[in-house]
Amino acid sequence: MANRLAQETSPYLRQHADNPVDWYAWGDEAFAAAAERNVPIFLSVGYSSCHWCHVMAHESFEDDDIAAVLNERFVNVKVDREERPDVDAVYMSAVTAMTGHGGWPMSVFLTPEGRPFYAGTYWPKRPTHGMPSFPQVVEAIGEAWDERRSEVLESATSIATTLDRHRDTSLADAFDPTVVDDAARVVLDNAWDRQLGGFGRAPKFPQAMTIEWLLARHARTGDPDALAASVQALDAMARGGIHDQLAGGFARYSTDARWLVPHFEKMLYDNALLLAAYATAAAVTGSEDLARVAHSTAGYLLAELRTEGGAFVSATDADSEGVEGRYFVWSYDEVVEVVRGVDADPQVWTDYLGVTEGGNWEGTNVLHEPVPREQFASQRGIDPEEFADTWERVRLALLERRAGRVPPGVDDKVLTSWNAYAVRGLARAGRQLDEPGWIAAAAAAATFLHDHLVVPPVHGPDDPGGQLFHSWKDGSVGAPAFLEDVAGLALADLELFQATGEQVWFARALALARDAEERFHDDAESGWFQTAHDAESLFTRPKDSWDNATPAGTSVMVEVCRLLAGLTGDLHWRERAEEGLRLFQDGARRMPTGYGWLLRQAEALVGGPREVAIVGEPGPQRDALARTVNASADPGLVVVVADPRHGDEVPLLTGRGPVDGAPAAYVCRDLACERPVTTPDELAALLRA
Repeated sequence: MANRLAQETSPYLRQHADNPVDWYAWGDEAFAAAAERNVPIFLSVGYSSCHWCHVMAHESFEDDDIAAVLNERFVNVKVDREERPDVDAVYMSAVTAMTGHGGWPMSVFLTPEGRPFYAGTYWPKRPTHGMPSFPQVVEAIGEAWDERRSEVLESATSIATTLDRHRDTSLADAFDPTVVDDAARVVLDNAWDRQLGGFGRAPKFPQAMTIEWLLARHARTGDPDALAASVQALDAMARGGIHDQLAGGFARYSTDARWLVPHFEKMLYDNALLLAAYATAAAVTGSEDLARVAHSTAGYLLAELRTEGGAFVSATDADSEGVEGRYFVWSYDEVVEVVRGVDADPQVWTDYLGVTEGGNWEGTNVLHEPVPREQFASQRGIDPEEFADTWERVRLALLERRAGRVPPGVDDKVLTSWNAYAVRGLARAGRQLDEPGWIAAAAAAATFLHDHLVVPPVHGPDDPGGQLFHSWKDGSVGAPAFLEDVAGLALADLELFQATGEQVWFARALALARDAEERFHDDAESGWFQTAHDAESLFTRPKDSWDNATPAGTSVMVEVCRLLAGLTGDLHWRERAEEGLRLFQDGARRMPTGYGWLLRQAEALVGGPREVAIVGEPGPQRDALARTVNASADPGLVVVVADPRHGDEVPLLTGRGPVDGAPAAYVCRDLACERPVTTPDELAALLRA
């Protein structure tokens, strides 16, 4: 018989609907039940594409005996971390404080009031490698609650006090521009893997935000190591097994330092962030290889993750038919059979894809590119065009064979923040690589968000709409928006405004930024809270500071404020951007790979603002000016391309128009504007000045 989770919309929660565990969703009902029974709460937090979440569910939550103990001794609560990032953040801080590390599944034992007193992540069904079994943990916690409750409650109070005392939110007296130099030294001297590319040791994560920051740093300072580290990381990932060589898109992370074997789940946010990184690097370097990966990543987003309404689903699972990676890996014989079927040489293409008879992972093969394609073709004496044509035949044939397998599950909920990153990635990459179709897709996704996740919805270009929500599935919205949603959608709207010049996007962004000011800003200690003033109260109220898998709401809000300062000339927004940086600059100096998005904003403030308004009728002349400015990775650049009938709603555009009938570019810096120019060479000279 299904439990309460059968009534939920979250795909992750519904995965547990048939567990014998008597699960509750997060909410008042669960806490009331715990208080009435006077028992602790077992909180289990995960997400649908999490491999180890599936493992623990199969081992423990599907076990009748374990479920019976859980049901007797606890009120059991399941949370989808992607639907409730506030709950995840609050209790993950407790987990890391208690254990020194975090991860998912997250397992926390709480008092009936919601205060944590014991925590961990994955516990196996049986003791292994010095780790206690989950049944042992459950039994010990139940016994402690029954026999040593005063100690348990004292522990909960101590943990809450510790978390309040160690918040990384000390407001510096002033923004320190040396933070970017100190942070760059830490990354380039200590974290950069100069041999294999990327940052840190295995498991290796894509670090798209660190890469974008280093590209911005190179644009501002000319630092050759910043560019080299970025390009090497992007190239290594593109050739590795973390990159789907057939359909495009990237898996969550690599289990090894060589980027070969991924955890096979694919997340919307990773691919959205990586699209922007690859497109920026391609624009800066002129690399066709990087541009090709940007195109395949955009293609993956549009073909595999986009819904009929234009928004994007959240993720695809690592597992297929209960086996991690089964959908993606290959036997040597199967690859040979497919390659022969398109009249290609199996020896050439198994070598190119790193496929061997013994396999490169658990007896199977993860497709990758051991040698760069140009080098490989040259070594084999194959003409580059012939190689490309044959590879396309091989790729499509392998893709068709793979399509006949049972695909991984899809988490089809729509999340505002993750969709906002996709809008931003497509709009920015569309500008940089001259792909108007990507910009149109970004606009369609943003329109879906404003139409379906704002309640009541937007009615017309001048209507900011009602309240923004965090998630949507099957026609229903979930929790109210968090800072990451409000800031993320504001930034997405501003990216669309810069790409299209359509002022509806500016108006919507400004309304969202003002909402963040009113409902999320900490007027007492500065910065922004993750949750709104009128949101559900948790045992502590966090400030989102860490650019981890996704950018912190704070970091995105800093960028929104910086862009609004450039577009409006209102120094209030610049002061807010500096305030956000002052709050977390010490953390960014110490742990820069955890603050990549924020450090890119710091580079922008150090370099100073530069605004470019390109105004004229659509056509080759205006496009040429736009291409000139879009090739720049200058972190302080604010760009708007608009037609002459733009109106006066945006101060940067006020009084700007064509010159002698020709599209013109207006370049401003530190509130002083140069004379308008009408040729790409003149514009390039001003941008270099």
